[in-house]
Amino acid sequence: MGLSDGSGGQERAERVQTFQFGPLQGLGGALPHSASLQGRLPGLRVKYVLLVWLGIFAGSWMVYLHYSSYSELCRGHVCQVVICDQYRKGIISGSICRDLCELHKVEWRTCLSSAPGQQVYSGLWQDKEVTIKCGIEEALNSKARSEVAPRRELVLFDKPTRGTSIKEFREMTLSFLKANLGDLPSLPALVGQVLLMADFNKDSRVSLAEAKSVWALLQRNEFLLLLSLQEKEHASRLLGCCGDLYLTEGAPRGSWPAALPPLLRPLLPPALQRALQQWFGPAWPWRAKIAIGLLEFVEDLFHSSYGTFYMCETTLANVGHTATYDFKMADLQQVAPEAAVRRFLQGRHCEQSADCTYGRDCRAPCDRLMRQCKGDLIQPNLAKVCELLRDYLLPGAPADLREELGKQLRTCTTLSGLASQVEAHHSLVLSHLKTLLWKKISNTKYS
Repeated sequence: MGLSDGSGGQERAERVQTFQFGPLQGLGGALPHSASLQGRLPGLRVKYVLLVWLGIFAGSWMVYLHYSSYSELCRGHVCQVVICDQYRKGIISGSICRDLCELHKVEWRTCLSSAPGQQVYSGLWQDKEVTIKCGIEEALNSKARSEVAPRRELVLFDKPTRGTSIKEFREMTLSFLKANLGDLPSLPALVGQVLLMADFNKDSRVSLAEAKSVWALLQRNEFLLLLSLQEKEHASRLLGCCGDLYLTEGAPRGSWPAALPPLLRPLLPPALQRALQQWFGPAWPWRAKIAIGLLEFVEDLFHSSYGTFYMCETTLANVGHTATYDFKMADLQQVAPEAAVRRFLQGRHCEQSADCTYGRDCRAPCDRLMRQCKGDLIQPNLAKVCELLRDYLLPGAPADLREELGKQLRTCTTLSGLASQVEAHHSLVLSHLKTLLWKKISNTKYS
């Protein structure tokens, strides 16, 4: 009985042994492969973790680099303190000084600044959405923060001096406008507008504080352009000022990438910005209407009463629009008078065309023989705008329009800035483009 039980146990043991090892032996090389795979898994995990960590670190570092200057970019409180200090001392004046400094009726909201020297905020004034703009270069460049106000007083609000007559101030303003806009027959009328604006309290006389304030405003490139283009519908309207701080209409709505905070825009590659524009931007007919307004703005810059102006930063961030999709230029900081651009380029030493660049993309050819910049720009406003419109209009364009639109935009981008071409040829190309777009949206709800 015992022997019988023993053999049965032995048989069961052999069956268990076969059950346990038979299948593994049947897999052949699977066991070594599985073991080697398990051996490599920890290494793969480490590599993936390392790559993820590097990605997070690189992204965090980029965000840090762009946000580390936030305290310098957004210093609206410094701007207000400095301006109100000068106002209380009687050094400056303005139509909104009382609301800003005494009644506190100007509400500062979101910081929109993209450069430390030009503070830009959205705000509210008299129940209206406004944009608040103020320059604080002197304050930011000063090492001693306690000396901010004296530096502003000495550097920015130093002209005109006490004892200057209204006639002298008129001549002084005319000379300044000639230097910046060119010697134009329309300038005396613009001087009259400046003096009328300087009379902030409407008492039919210009005080020293009023004269200092309007003179400081004229030093601001955008303010000078707003003043020159105030009759044009595509530029924001001036609402009031105090010293060199001024209010304009609320910032126009922008394309989707432009709606991002200025600090985040550089983080988006251009290709991604174009894709986002297509996904989140207005419907194509609305884009066509905005494009027509942009082309009209190019006409305004070329046929302005106060000379020709150049767009020196042509990006989607500057393509704004109203609630009804009428084009509004979002930022005039990089629009420059022709006279200022030519003065910058005249006699400038260069080795290549890149040395002859005003702003971001106002570039003139370099005379390699003379090693000096030439006067005519390589690309005029219209050619740069057409390059922008290729990415803005062609995606999603109606099939029956896409080929002809692409052809006209290609022709437009080849225009040169030579004076011999500018007048007739540019006007013809621009007119054809506007007509093509307008025919497609006219007699519809988009017109």
